[in-house]
Amino acid sequence: MLASDTYKTIVKPSEEVIFKDRGSKFLAYAYPLTNEDQVKEIIEKLKNLHHKARHWCYAWQIGVEKVAFRVNDDGEPNNSAGQPIYGQLLSKEVTNVLVVVVRYFGGTKLGVGGLVNAYKTAAQLALEASKVVEKTIDVHFKLVFDYPYMNKVMRIVKEHDIVLIQQKMELNCEFEIAVRKNEAKNIEHAFTELRHVKIERV
Repeated sequence: MLASDTYKTIVKPSEEVIFKDRGSKFLAYAYPLTNEDQVKEIIEKLKNLHHKARHWCYAWQIGVEKVAFRVNDDGEPNNSAGQPIYGQLLSKEVTNVLVVVVRYFGGTKLGVGGLVNAYKTAAQLALEASKVVEKTIDVHFKLVFDYPYMNKVMRIVKEHDIVLIQQKMELNCEFEIAVRKNEAKNIEHAFTELRHVKIERV
């Protein structure tokens, strides 16, 4: 069981994997995704690469606490392609991932059951070919303080292994920090204790 402030995703695109059934070829790919706009771009690339294919079906999911997802059968019978692909994203418990399965028709109709099995298996193979990593859900804070309090701030940063996203060091300093969601309350409290440090969530 994953901790409540972690999620699983992939960090780089998978190798191409192939599943064959009665002459039809299903080529599957998994991609890391940070926003929905990337989907169109990736599909276009695959359409150029496989311009003789019949279908480019896919499913994606983005987000951890607020989840968005979409499935696309691209001309295959309803729920015979996108949904089985999405089922594999759920089964592997991954998010921020797009899986595309490209079909070359082999002349024999597979029926809805055959299609569901083919798209599901191809998606499963693509995800198995991907390196799945666990990441933490982070909360970002902005710290504002005067330069003389730098040492006190840095001591808390080091003690708690806090990630500094960006820092502006002048007479008036600004840090943006990222902390694990489960730790956020403690960290907020630690900085609030320093009376001369202003902390707010970003």
